[in-house]
Amino acid sequence: MHWEDQLPTLESERVSLRWLTEADRDDLFAVFSDPEVMQHWSSAAWTEAAEASSYIASIHEYFGSKELFQFGICLKESNTIVGTCTLSDVDFTQKRAEAGIILGRPSWGMGLGTESLEILLAWAFKELGLMRIEADIDPNNPRSLALFEKQGFQREGLLRERWRVHGEVQDTVFLGLLVREWKGRS
Repeated sequence: MHWEDQLPTLESERVSLRWLTEADRDDLFAVFSDPEVMQHWSSAAWTEAAEASSYIASIHEYFGSKELFQFGICLKESNTIVGTCTLSDVDFTQKRAEAGIILGRPSWGMGLGTESLEILLAWAFKELGLMRIEADIDPNNPRSLALFEKQGFQREGLLRERWRVHGEVQDTVFLGLLVREWKGRS
């Protein structure tokens, strides 16, 4: 890995996936403080901007272990962070990781999630040499399920009562994508 100090910047037509810094705190807070955005997330909406600073610090700390790679989704035209795109639980021995994405509500329905996930998958499979990417999605989140299934992810099971979210017990749909099934392979 030639990017030891921070994540590389990955680009597409409208977005870049890039390293998050303290300068992105307010943009990140806008995403993670929206209760509607956080409805299907495994934690509650943030209430203080300091939570964004702590989150950025933890992203940098986990990057050091090379087990979590969390990019800011940045709109090229405005240099605004509108969400994050993540590979977590990265296991280079088993050549697998879990993918996740979150977008602020103003960015919904614009294809930015698709564009961001395509970039992340290409990097994971081509640059990191991973062979399998997994996703863990709330079954009550049809937009997220559709996003991942559009990229070729297959539903592999329903994990019952896996999460405690907002005081309720929630199931999760578990999905997987193998490199040989990936639509972006060449």
